[in-house]
Amino acid sequence: MSATPRRRRVKQSRVLWFLDRLERAPWADPVIDTLRTRVRSLPLGRGRDVLHGRWLGHPVHPLMVQVPIGCWLSAAVLDLRPGRSREADLLVGVGLAAAVPAALTGATDWAELHREQMRVGLVHAMANTTAVGLYAASLACRIKGRTDRGRAYGFLGLSAVGLGGMLGGHLAYRQASGANHAEEVPHVVTEGWHRIGTVDEFPAGEPVRRSVDDVPLLVVREFGGTIHALAERCSHLAGPLSEGTIADGCVQCPWHGSVFRLSDGWNVRGPATAPQPAFDTRIVDGHVEVRLRHQDGGERAPSGGDTDRARTGTEVSATPGHAD
Repeated sequence: MSATPRRRRVKQSRVLWFLDRLERAPWADPVIDTLRTRVRSLPLGRGRDVLHGRWLGHPVHPLMVQVPIGCWLSAAVLDLRPGRSREADLLVGVGLAAAVPAALTGATDWAELHREQMRVGLVHAMANTTAVGLYAASLACRIKGRTDRGRAYGFLGLSAVGLGGMLGGHLAYRQASGANHAEEVPHVVTEGWHRIGTVDEFPAGEPVRRSVDDVPLLVVREFGGTIHALAERCSHLAGPLSEGTIADGCVQCPWHGSVFRLSDGWNVRGPATAPQPAFDTRIVDGHVEVRLRHQDGGERAPSGGDTDRARTGTEVSATPGHAD
């Protein structure tokens, strides 16, 4: 008889177990709701999009946190040397000053996340707030000449920063907060024209959901006849744009309020920092056809089927976003 092989038992990482539990834990939801309301009520105006990083094309918070982290890490290296280091004192102070705008950008992004992301983000913020408090105590001790105590507070602060960084990495890479949720569209949609329905299936002024190669599309026909098509899942957090509001040539995401221009998918207002992939449209024999538009504005070479249609005279102009 052959011995039955034993199944190897794979243990889950304790860190991942903790983070999974944290995502599902509702204990902080009342605090989250209060903080989110307060952050959203800040009179930031157009500055809110600046804090989101719409001008940069991706969230600005990861860029801002490099300054305090770099300063505090450098201060820790200098603190390993004997004697007082005024350079380390200066770095601790610069890091504290830089933590303020970093926290503001992070809070602005955090208030527009999913519930599970906000739970992890709250603990991330708590760890970083603890780090700021410890470094403030460190700076106070350094100013008073209590170098050893200042160093001790500094190393404790760096540990809190490490914990906050780990949680921030989980937010960015495991939970995809701040990622472009429409990035895969150009890699999934095949080249060429795709028929998505007859013109009558698209009532003027109403958003309609269709799909091409299993990629959801938002299709809107204007009252003048122009037809627009965008990737339907919002680049911010994959909200359903087909359930959004159409106004002034734009669509507003029903989840977090991002606004995209129908003609080219440009993100007119955040929190989305990336535009929506746009599609060229045309009408052939009463049917609407779409083709993924090149981001650089270039034209694809026509396929054999496109050439045949053009010769029969049944093809309408393939001007991007327009049907004559």
